[in-house]
Parts: sequence; C-alpha cells; structure tokens
Amino acid sequence: MLYLVGLGLCDEKDISLKGLEILKECEKVYFEGYTNLWFGDLKELEKMISKKIERLKRKDLEENFEKILEEAKKKKIAILVPGDPLIATTHSTLVLEAWKRNIETEVVHGSSVISAIAETGIHVYKIGSIVTIPLKEKVELPASIYQKIKENKERGLHTLCLLDLDVEKQKFLTVEKALEILLQLEEKFKEKVISKEEEIVVGSKLGCKDSKIWFGKIEKFLNLKVELPAVILIPGKLHFMEKEFLERFKLT
Repeated sequence: MLYLVGLGLCDEKDISLKGLEILKECEKVYFEGYTNLWFGDLKELEKMISKKIERLKRKDLEENFEKILEEAKKKKIAILVPGDPLIATTHSTLVLEAWKRNIETEVVHGSSVISAIAETGIHVYKIGSIVTIPLKEKVELPASIYQKIKENKERGLHTLCLLDLDVEKQKFLTVEKALEILLQLEEKFKEKVISKEEEIVVGSKLGCKDSKIWFGKIEKFLNLKVELPAVILIPGKLHFMEKEFLERFKLT
C-alpha cells in the first residue's frame, strides 16, 4: 500500500488527523522536501507518530522509485509531501507507476497555495492557466508563459504564477527576479501584456502565521524584499468584491 500524505502549507501542525492516523499505521514513512519549502520540524512529527521519518532526495523519486514501490507491494509505505501531494507532477507519475504494478494507493490531501490564494480575495474559479516562472539559468526567456498570461487576460481570467525553486541546491526564484523576467518578456514581444504600471497581487508564506499579502504596481515590487515561498497573481477582470478585498492589501 502506498500513501501520499499532504503536509499542508507551513509546518507539522497543518497535517490532517486522517494523515496522522495513517502515518501511525505505516511501517515506513518517507519525507519528500525538494518540490517545495516547508517550515515544519520532522523531529516533532516523528514524536507525533512514534516512528522514524526518512528523507528522500529528488533522484529517489524520479530515478530510483522502484525501491519504494517494491516496499509498497508488501508493506504500508507513506510519502510526506509539503502542500498537496498531487500538485507536483512527480507524484502523479508515482501513482501511475504504482497502479501499473497493482499496488493500492491513497492520497491524503493537504492545504495548497492553489486554494490559499483565495485569502487575497481573488475568486479561485476565475484563475486561468497556472504558470511556473523558471529559474533563469535553466532556460531562455519562457515565451509560453507570456502567451498564457495574454490568453488569460483576453478571457478576463487571473494568472497564478508559481516561482521555481531547487531546494537541494538552495536556489530560489525571488518575486523581484520573476517580475524582471516578465518585463523582459514584454520588452521582447511588445504585445502590451505586462507593464510596470500594472497592479498585481503578491502572497508570501500563505498559510503561515507570518503570511503577508500585497496589492500594488509591479514597479513597487522591484525593490521590495518578499520572504519565500511566494506567489504572484496577475489579475484579469476583477469583480467588485475582489476589488474591495484587495484594497485592504494595497501598497501605499
């Protein structure tokens, strides 16, 4: 049996009671911490479930996943994932591989930035294609991101921009750098999709006690240090209730 258990957005207190009960029943528990930042204490979580938690590296799930699946054929195995387990496509692939081997699976969902963004007042059902802005050293300027933002705007939809990271190498895309990439895309394609005068929403550490939300012009964020993890939301056509909500977070 293979369980994928969501840890939620901030720390070990965000895990569900169902998730805790399952972890106590499992014979082996793994922690995957490379797809997102997590501020919890694994030692505290080990005390809560009375068992050791083994850390996984990226290659353990992306290249050497056979070892875990072989264990799951005979034992109850759990993999802990920050946020919600199926937001990262790596874990969807793992579920598919388990099914191919007739291994039972269960997903225990956790809070995710996809739902937490609603704390800004933005209506989630009005979010269009979600994009990830990559670490610039990985690729050239991502034209597809520019196109998706344009298409969302043409439909009056918001664009949620996730920021790329590499936890193992301690490399993280900042809000400032992400906005610079978007402005560089505008400079390249010149289709009036993004401008320094445009108002955007930025959320920092959503789901944590010290979370922060700002609403303001892009130019104001270019010199603002935003604590990670953070997300950027580019509004489409705002409903009057969304506008009223966002006024609370307006940068002055």
